[in-house]
Amino acid sequence: MKKKIKNNVYWVGKVDWELKKFHGDEYSTHKGSTYNSYLIQEEKIVLVDTVWIPFAKEFVENLAKEIDLSKIDYIIANHGEIDHSGALPELMKHIPNTPIYCTANAVNSLKGQYHQDWNFKVVKTGDKIDIGNGKELIFVEMKMLHWPDSMATYMTKDNILFSNDAFGQHYATEMLFNDLVDECDLFQESIKYFANILTPFNSILRKKLDEVISLNLPIEIIATSHGVIWRDNPMQIVKKYVQWANDYQENQITVFYDTMWNGTKELAERISEGISSEDKNVTIKIFNIAKGDLNDLITEVFKSKTIVIGSPTIGSSILHSVAAFIHYVKSMKFKNKKAAAFGCYGWSGESVKVINNLMLEAGFKIIGEGYRTQWNPNKDSKKAAFDFGKEIANS
Repeated sequence: MKKKIKNNVYWVGKVDWELKKFHGDEYSTHKGSTYNSYLIQEEKIVLVDTVWIPFAKEFVENLAKEIDLSKIDYIIANHGEIDHSGALPELMKHIPNTPIYCTANAVNSLKGQYHQDWNFKVVKTGDKIDIGNGKELIFVEMKMLHWPDSMATYMTKDNILFSNDAFGQHYATEMLFNDLVDECDLFQESIKYFANILTPFNSILRKKLDEVISLNLPIEIIATSHGVIWRDNPMQIVKKYVQWANDYQENQITVFYDTMWNGTKELAERISEGISSEDKNVTIKIFNIAKGDLNDLITEVFKSKTIVIGSPTIGSSILHSVAAFIHYVKSMKFKNKKAAAFGCYGWSGESVKVINNLMLEAGFKIIGEGYRTQWNPNKDSKKAAFDFGKEIANS
C-alpha cells in the first residue's frame, strides 16, 4: 500500500521488523530497518529505487496494484547495493526497456551483480529530466556516501531530496516521518549509522556536503532509503553530518576491555575511577568488548576523545575479541583521538605493547607506555591503575 509523502509523491517501500543483522553479519540492526522506494506520479511516472532481494516479488506485486507497470516512464537507481536495487531483476521482467537513470559507476555495479544489460542512462551532477507539470529531477553525484556509485535525486517545486543512504538510519517504523518517532531513538540510530558506515570517508564527505549546501537548493523533505523521512526541519540532519564529518568527538573517555579471570576488569574499573577523580566533567563509559555489540562499541569510539583498551596477555599477544575490535577501529580511520593500554599478565606480559602498537597503526596518539600488572591486582597495583587513570585524564 502506497503512502503519501507530498502531492504526487508516494512511499512504496517495505518495513523489515525482523532484521537484526545487515551487510552480512557486519552491522547490528536492533530496531530493524526499512527499504524506502518512492513513486512519483506527475505527467511522467517515476520509480525511485526499489527494495532488498528477499522482498522483490512482494514489492513488484504490490506496485502493480498501485499502477500499471508499463506506465512507468523512468526508474532512478540512486545506488546499486542490493538493499536498494534488489527488486530490479523482478521488475524488469515486466518492463525490460524502461530506462534506468544512474551514475556510470552504478552501471558497473548493477551489471556486475545482476548480469543484465538494461536500458541504462548515465547521469552526472547537474543533469536533469523533465517529469511534467513544470517539475524536474536533478541528479547530484554523492560518491562515497557510501559507495562510488551513489547519487541523490532532487525534485524541483516539491523540493524533495531523495538522498539514498545519506542521512538515513536502520529504524523500522510505520510512522514514516521524523516528527512522528522518538527523537532519542532516531538520533541514536543516525549517529550509529554514520559512525559505522560513513566515518572512513570523512574527508570526501566534507567536500561533498559543502558542495550540496552550495547548490542552495530549497529542501523541504529529505527522503532517505532507510528509516524515517525528514520533513520537520530536514536540514537538521545535514548540519549533524557536517558536525560528525569533522573528526567528531565529545567530552567522553571510554574504557574497553576483555578479561580472563577478572583481573583486567578490575583494572578497568580502577582506571575509570582515576579518570573521574581528576576530571568531574568528562563522561566515562566502560564496556566489556566480548559482551558488547561491535557496532554500538564503535559508536562510542566515534563519540570519544580518548579510548582506553585492556587485555590480559595470552599467547604473547591479546585476546582475539580485543584484536578484532582494534582491527575494526583501524578500518574506521578515526582522526584526532588518543588511546591508552592496560592489562594483567601471568608470565610474559606483552599485551600492553601489542595494543599500543596496533592503536598507533590505527592513527591514535598513544598516552604514555600503558599500565600492566602481574597476576591479579593487589592494593598497590589498584592504586597504580587509579593513578594511570589520572594520567589519562590529564593527557
